[in-house]
Amino acid sequence: MSTHFHIAVLEGDGIGPEVVAEGVKVLRTVAARLAGVAFAFTAYSVGAGEYRRHGDPLPAATLESLRGADAILLGAMGLPDVRWPNGVEMTPQIDLREKLDLYSGVRPIRLYDEAHSPLRGYSANGTGRHIDFVIVRENCEGLFSERLTPRPAGRDFESDTLKITRRGAERICREAFKLARRRRKHCTLVDKANVLPSMAYFRRIFDEVARDYPDVTTDRVYVDAMALYLVQRPDSFDVMVTENMFGDILSDLGAGLIGGMGLAPSADIGDDHAVFQPSHGTAPTIAGRGIANPIATILSVAMLLEWLDHPETVRGARLIERAVENVLADPANRTADLGGVVSTAGMGNLVCQALS
Repeated sequence: MSTHFHIAVLEGDGIGPEVVAEGVKVLRTVAARLAGVAFAFTAYSVGAGEYRRHGDPLPAATLESLRGADAILLGAMGLPDVRWPNGVEMTPQIDLREKLDLYSGVRPIRLYDEAHSPLRGYSANGTGRHIDFVIVRENCEGLFSERLTPRPAGRDFESDTLKITRRGAERICREAFKLARRRRKHCTLVDKANVLPSMAYFRRIFDEVARDYPDVTTDRVYVDAMALYLVQRPDSFDVMVTENMFGDILSDLGAGLIGGMGLAPSADIGDDHAVFQPSHGTAPTIAGRGIANPIATILSVAMLLEWLDHPETVRGARLIERAVENVLADPANRTADLGGVVSTAGMGNLVCQALS
């Protein structure tokens, strides 16, 4: 008897529908190779386009339906010219994290071909110097914590609060240590504890949690120094844990080390729900041209399968990862962002062929 998984699909805006189509195609292909599991897909309209049509980028009825899904696959949401009256863009993907308490932002950074990286001397086969680390970003507080707080009118300044709670810091640090145990047993705290009391508090809680994981080596790096070290010696790091905004910035830097946002998957995970999406945005300047790189979305599908935590879905995750490795090992298999001519659908087809 099969285990059935309901996957909510949020195509979103810009290139979102294009890359999600390839992710779903790969998921359907790998599903045919798995025993005892089946998938059903339901699409929902969210994002800037939904706001233009009906006045709400994340309708309440849709949010309630998402709570019933086993996992959520998201493309990208938001457009630069669709903004709230206060001037900020609509970010329903952040709303989802907060409303579903998806506190753990997992951002894997892995180099698949040495030619993809702007850095010299890094290999993609696990020998020698290799870029393979994960940023674990606290998703529900930090500098984003009061972004929706109403602001008094008429004042000649604006401010944001960097909020760190014991609950928030402790649970994200534990997730990072658990992940480090499954990898190379090395966990790095990225903070600004030399200047900000909130970060000194984060560090104190990190140190408390670290005592429960004596088998994991730890270090502590200021965020400005980490920006330097990721360029100089990214192979020194395994799992990093950090605050919301710091994680947002370092994730993009990390993607730049391996060839760009089109190769960077992500997961936003809570205790009961999870959203899987490429780290990139909607890229409206290339939307509809069929040139977006779907690999980040496809790798996000692999993360989704692993999170479902069924023996066959975990096997499916490994199959997708190996298929991506095999496809990207051929220099001819490159989308426009990597200097090639393979289309979005063409890259999805190549991964499906590697699976078959």
